[in-house]
Amino acid sequence: MQYRQAFTLIEIMIVIAIIGILAAIAYPSYQNYKVRTHRVEAQSELMSIAHSMSLYKNSNGNYTAATISQVYGSVVTPKQGTALYDLSLDVTRSTWLLIAKPKSGTTQADNGWICLNEQGQRFWAKATTACALSPTSNWDGR
Repeated sequence: MQYRQAFTLIEIMIVIAIIGILAAIAYPSYQNYKVRTHRVEAQSELMSIAHSMSLYKNSNGNYTAATISQVYGSVVTPKQGTALYDLSLDVTRSTWLLIAKPKSGTTQADNGWICLNEQGQRFWAKATTACALSPTSNWDGR
C-alpha cells in the first residue's frame, strides 16, 4: 500500500478562495487607513505652520505680509512621495486662515478640506469644500 502526502485540487482551491475573501476584506480597510494617515500628517503640518505663524507675528507685529512660502513652504507632502494637498493662507492684520485642499487625482481627492485659524479652531469633514470653523469644530469629522 502506497501512502501519498499531497493536497488535492479541491483543498488548494478552498485555501485560495479563503485567502481571496480575506484580501477582499482587508484591502479596503488598508486603503482607508492610508487616507486617514495622510490626513493626520497634513494636520500635523498645519499645526507646524500655525507655530511658524505665531513666530512670524512675534517678529513682525502682525500677519499682514505673511505668505505660506515665506513661513513654511508651498505644499503639504507625505513623508515620502508627492504632495497630496494644496495650501492656501488668507491673512489680515490680526487673523489668518489656513486651508489644505486635497489635490485631485490623489488618494485624498474626495476627503474634504482641512482648516485651521489663529484661534486654534480646527475643521475637517469628509467631502466638504468649505470651512465651518467654530469653537466646537474639530478634526475628527464629528
